[in-house]
Amino acid sequence: MRTQELIEEYLAHLRVERGASPLTVENYERDLRLYEEHLASLGISEVGKVDRAAVLSFERSIMEQGYAPATCKRRMAAVRALHRFAVREDLAASDPARGAPLPKMPDRLPDVLTIDQVGRLLDLQDDPSPAGLRDRALLETMYGCGLRVSEAVKLDLSDLFLDDGFMRVFGKGSKERITPIGGAADRALRRYLDEGRATLSMKAKTLKPGDAGAVFLNCRGGRLTRQGIHAITARAGASVGIEKLHPHTLRHSFATHMLEGGADLRAIQEMLGHSDISTTQIYTHVDRSHLREEYLAAHPRAKKPAKRSSQTEAPRTEDGPSSP
Repeated sequence: MRTQELIEEYLAHLRVERGASPLTVENYERDLRLYEEHLASLGISEVGKVDRAAVLSFERSIMEQGYAPATCKRRMAAVRALHRFAVREDLAASDPARGAPLPKMPDRLPDVLTIDQVGRLLDLQDDPSPAGLRDRALLETMYGCGLRVSEAVKLDLSDLFLDDGFMRVFGKGSKERITPIGGAADRALRRYLDEGRATLSMKAKTLKPGDAGAVFLNCRGGRLTRQGIHAITARAGASVGIEKLHPHTLRHSFATHMLEGGADLRAIQEMLGHSDISTTQIYTHVDRSHLREEYLAAHPRAKKPAKRSSQTEAPRTEDGPSSP
């Protein structure tokens, strides 16, 4: 089988059988097309002729081109998944990528804003125009609920249960979760829905299917896009001196501040929609002092012994010190 045909089969498998999101399929396709081009440069067009040397050659190639370690790791993970699929479906006799090591990731912690920075960022968003109310509601909701960009984009009016204090969120792989919402996020979202959204929706001339119920609208009345959210976040960050603020930084800050406030790691995992708690554990770096205080307060063998006086006291009876 030709590598091009194998890639098409695998992408169809992701779409239909695995139910992967369009964005996931798009990322896999981009990575695997690069792999296909590299194999072609080696004179390889048939899956059966791919050997381990060709796989490792692709890894060296992308690393030498200066891609970020995370990008290299993702691309190699896509290659390994492709070859596993080929063997499992009897489209290839062997897996040349089996056991190929993934590029090592540096110990890099996520960017996190301080609580003061978040306060300045959100409190300065006081534009009363419909777009301004949307921006405030968007930023408050992303920070207040720890949303991914894609989750904010997909949020519909039917997903909001504000009177009950929660919203329904569809995360990676369309996995559904319930996320609490309250405080400033709830107030900003209600104000936008009451005073701003209707004005934006009136500007729509034609809408894509499903866009009419979107929570966050652009200035043409359609569903706000990922690019739009990135632009809004960067603009808000620049207004308080935070250059190139990324929406994901708000999500990281949410998790960090929740942990610092004493939230249970399992609860944070559920609110973030992480399938594996090891993903959530990256945030435990932020609050060593808090965790130590919790440990010292809770563990029965961790408490400090009571201070003793410099002179040893004589044992006491019910009536007072005993006689020597």
